Amino acid sequence: MKQLLFFILISYSIACPGQIDEAKSIIKELTASKMHGRGYVKKGDKIAAKYIKKQFEAIGLQRFEKSYYQKFSFPINTQPGALELRINNALLIPGVDYLIDPSSPSIKGTYNTTILTPKDLLNSELFFSKLNNSAGKILLVNCYNMKHLSKQETTSIREIIRYLKYSPEHPALATIVFNSEKLTWSGSTTQSQKASFTVSKQFDLEKIETISVRSKSDFEKKYTSQNCIGFIPGISNDSIVVVSAHYDHLGRMGSKTYFPGANDNASGIAMLLQTAKYFARPENKPKHMLVFMAFGAEEIGLLGSKYFTENPLFPLVKIKFLINLDLAGTGDKGIQVVNGSIFKPQFERLKEINKQHKLLPEVKTRGSACNSDHCYFYEKNIPCFFIYTLGGTRAYHDIYDQYKTLPLTEFTNYNKLIRLFIKQL
Repeated sequence: MKQLLFFILISYSIACPGQIDEAKSIIKELTASKMHGRGYVKKGDKIAAKYIKKQFEAIGLQRFEKSYYQKFSFPINTQPGALELRINNALLIPGVDYLIDPSSPSIKGTYNTTILTPKDLLNSELFFSKLNNSAGKILLVNCYNMKHLSKQETTSIREIIRYLKYSPEHPALATIVFNSEKLTWSGSTTQSQKASFTVSKQFDLEKIETISVRSKSDFEKKYTSQNCIGFIPGISNDSIVVVSAHYDHLGRMGSKTYFPGANDNASGIAMLLQTAKYFARPENKPKHMLVFMAFGAEEIGLLGSKYFTENPLFPLVKIKFLINLDLAGTGDKGIQVVNGSIFKPQFERLKEINKQHKLLPEVKTRGSACNSDHCYFYEKNIPCFFIYTLGGTRAYHDIYDQYKTLPLTEFTNYNKLIRLFIKQL
């Protein structure tokens, strides 16, 4: 008995580092510069999908059709070329000092400026007086210190800024918003008529004389991307359990800056692949058919999962449960389970497994939220969880969400929890 226990402990100590090393290898590959941030500049999404396809093949997942790919199209705006923003001839660093709005069109030149303060934005007479004299100029919006403002005033200012950024009706050429908030980027399926930027670096706006800017934007009306889908037959194939995770991220902003997306969501793909690898072993054959879906275009509106639910490869009513994995790379404070309060029996089962095996610090519940790829399945009355880890890194939708700083604190225990939960479904 003692020898058996010793063998189990040794096996466990060897398996866990191996699992982490494998996860790190996947995340490192998906966040490498050659993936271009898994976006739509230099076809980063296609490079990432090809990598996942090869992993599916190596694991031995089966295909529903001739290919693992399910292709779909959508419009996309990108900034693939040189990107420069100079204030008084001082060159700012993209991603560190500023962001360009993802919907911005191309812009190039040196321009005079008009300054707008919170006071100007909240006084219609001052606002329109300055705006009417801003033709051919760049608006500089000072939002550095708004803590003293009421919630209503702050909301009004944000609505006005949105108007300045996206409305073609005012005469200003472009808008730069200066604030101290964290720089958080996104993608866009539209192209605006006016360029806009957000600057987090501190400047005295009154001392700004000129703004020099150069950005080349490309708008493609019909970009083709893909979901990557494979499955493992179950002991019974009358019902299906789905494990999903999106593989896309924000791509490149200019020719030199890209967004690695280690936690969001290379980590989720790593967990999906390791789960697939586990159940592909003959001794771990699942009770139900197990389908693995790596979705594209999540970051620009859940487009890959939306397309699948509208063009399913099998009857959606066969789905017994869907587990959507996103932001799987931390776990210091446990996990959050979206829809946990909706599907209570399944949530209580998940909590009980965690308690019994002493895996994660906490399994927290919340209600429904249309914030990841589970959304369109939930809207079709399919039982599902969206699970993400808590604690650890705060990097999100920025250039700092990197492989080398992602802790994977509870990755092994989290993956074990998912495997055990699937077995009990």
